[in-house]
Amino acid sequence: MTGKEIEKLLNEVKKGIISVDKAYEMLKNFPYSDLGFARIDHHREMRTGYPEIVYCAGKTIKQVSEIFRVMIKKENNVIGTRAGSEMYDAVKKITAKAVYYPEARIISVQKKRPETPKTKIAVITAGTSDIPVAEEAAVTAELLGNKVVRIYDAGVAGIHRLVDKLPEIRSCRVIIVIAGMEGALASVVGGLVDIPVIAVPTSVGYGASFGGISALLAMLTSCSAGVTVVNIDNGFGAGFSASMINRMK
Repeated sequence: MTGKEIEKLLNEVKKGIISVDKAYEMLKNFPYSDLGFARIDHHREMRTGYPEIVYCAGKTIKQVSEIFRVMIKKENNVIGTRAGSEMYDAVKKITAKAVYYPEARIISVQKKRPETPKTKIAVITAGTSDIPVAEEAAVTAELLGNKVVRIYDAGVAGIHRLVDKLPEIRSCRVIIVIAGMEGALASVVGGLVDIPVIAVPTSVGYGASFGGISALLAMLTSCSAGVTVVNIDNGFGAGFSASMINRMK
């Protein structure tokens, strides 16, 4: 919490808008709750506009459920990425509001509806095999309050599948392009639009794709201006960045 925010809170206490107990409740866990295995940042939304998002992979089911148990006590929405169905089952026992998106592997507990911009985000995949990463990006963007247009299986091997969607794509404010193999789709899209393109290389492809390295290098060396790149299979990072662009005034 910034100095100005604390000053505002104290003024609201003086005016009787907020009780002393409520103010204490808001401040007592500043800046985090220490669970021993995790330190939960309760004030991230105040600083950045978005609450802390839990990366569930590598954590035990017990750790994930305990993190959610603490986080749902606050008014912020809670999102957990790379979560298995067993983790969701454990969280569901804590709160009936938990929702699971199996293809995206995301757990969500929504306590308040985010403000939704009028502009949209397009999520485009080269192939059907890229959809799990695309869904991580799309669901992340939606949970952060954005409208998402999904255009799947529109790779360069059949470029007509992309061309007939161009009017819809161009109506969006930012585009996420997800591709494995040689990762060419990001460059193609970048050369057809006048809006930011976030490229996501995936680990989909035959042996010479080197688990996504080929697509990553191709996207990093794209000759299309306006293409930026996140890490291999990082749908979450793309969805988060696209949301930040889409919500800019």
